[in-house]
Amino acid sequence: MPYDKLTAERLAAYSDAVFAVLVTIMVLDLKVPDEPAFSALWALWPTIVSYVGSYLFIAIIWINHDHLMRFVESPTLGLIWINFVHLFLVSLLPFATAWTARSRLASSPVVFYAGLFVCIDIAYNVFERYILTHAHASQMPARVRRVARRRSLVVLASFSTAMLVAFVAPRLSFGLICCALILHLRPDART
Repeated sequence: MPYDKLTAERLAAYSDAVFAVLVTIMVLDLKVPDEPAFSALWALWPTIVSYVGSYLFIAIIWINHDHLMRFVESPTLGLIWINFVHLFLVSLLPFATAWTARSRLASSPVVFYAGLFVCIDIAYNVFERYILTHAHASQMPARVRRVARRRSLVVLASFSTAMLVAFVAPRLSFGLICCALILHLRPDART
């Protein structure tokens, strides 16, 4: 049964606002160096790398979320709750980013960071599957749905691998996370 008073546009607008707030929270954690020299920026490399990775992740999530919301005609209460769970998990990203940066990419924070990516991606997979299942065949052919689902599962497997790798090689794990994000740069799975 559709949640009549809530349109897909309002659900997308609410989600957009959450993404904007999260990016703002993350940027507030960037602190300028005390010294007025470019060399002082070198000490901030973990913060910059963590911020860039997280910003890219949020941008990719937003782009893919926006793409999927185009196929929603009338959101159901189930879809709304799935969306809230997904946004809740994404809202933990500024914390994970700050911890990863402050620890200079130490193992435990990167395990947590990668684990959060796994959780966010599980929620995204549920969100995506729900929308793809309810989208009209004319909007999204079966072949495109299969490609989108396979890609999402490969990304989930990559994040899971990165989480395990973080126990022994956190910087490699961070690199795996960034590489996995590349698969979702383009939301349209037609190619």
